[in-house]
Amino acid sequence: MSLSLRQIRYFVATAEAGQVSQAAVNLAISQSAVTTAIKDLEETIGAALFERTPHGMDLTGAGRRFLSQAYEILQKVEEATQLSLVSEEVTGTLSIAATYTVIGYFLPFHIERMKRQFPGLSIQLFEMNRESVEEGLLANRYDIAVMLTSNILNPELVAEKLLSSQRRLWVPARHRLLSESQIGLKEVAEEDYIMLTVDEASHSSMKYWSQTPYLPKISLRTSSVEAVRSLVANGQGVAILSDMVHRPWSLEGRRIETITLTDPIPSMDVGLAWKRNAEFSPAMDAVRAYFRRSFNVPE
Repeated sequence: MSLSLRQIRYFVATAEAGQVSQAAVNLAISQSAVTTAIKDLEETIGAALFERTPHGMDLTGAGRRFLSQAYEILQKVEEATQLSLVSEEVTGTLSIAATYTVIGYFLPFHIERMKRQFPGLSIQLFEMNRESVEEGLLANRYDIAVMLTSNILNPELVAEKLLSSQRRLWVPARHRLLSESQIGLKEVAEEDYIMLTVDEASHSSMKYWSQTPYLPKISLRTSSVEAVRSLVANGQGVAILSDMVHRPWSLEGRRIETITLTDPIPSMDVGLAWKRNAEFSPAMDAVRAYFRRSFNVPE
């Protein structure tokens, strides 16, 4: 039996998510497809890549070594498939504004890819809050922005959504809510709550909480996603955050589980924004086309 790129991609997704179920959600496929691919991969390699635990999938020593090789394989494949897209014609400078969450959890991978595809293009990146991004686009200080489009307020800006990241409840491993069949905001309101404030996260949270009879029992407000991660993992509270910023482990090596809530929780939308009626330069066109290809956005 030979290795396939599908097996490698499913293995990497599971290693990053720490759970077959979460990997399946991220890949938009069935759990059985992920499980079968990993089993076939382990048989081909002749070694166990994961240790199956009640709380998820932990990499074995062989799994950690193979993960490094898997990343290299996928990178080489990516480079090979992008050769025809490399454009020597796009030149000049492009200024891109981005908000905290986007620049920390979404943009670096794409900046690296764009620099390979457009070697003649100099990309200048600026991080700031939403208000400053909006004002800078209107004042022509920035050509385009990558931001949480679900937060944009100014009608003089045009937004184009690239992806929607579902928000779920974060709880520590072995939390009592993990044994419940259905969890909603009513049950969350009984727990100490860690409220993230960066990128207007608290404002977004209160908009959907306000549609219910319940309120979160906030024990701490913080602008740090890593602080939320550590506090949740160490049993100091729960949080509702998007899949894009979720990682299954805290800095201390403790596990964070996710629960899909029964109440309607809006997704966190990420996309492009620019000034209405802006005249697109060739560089802006190239970057917009890159993101559209990457996320299958219709032209």
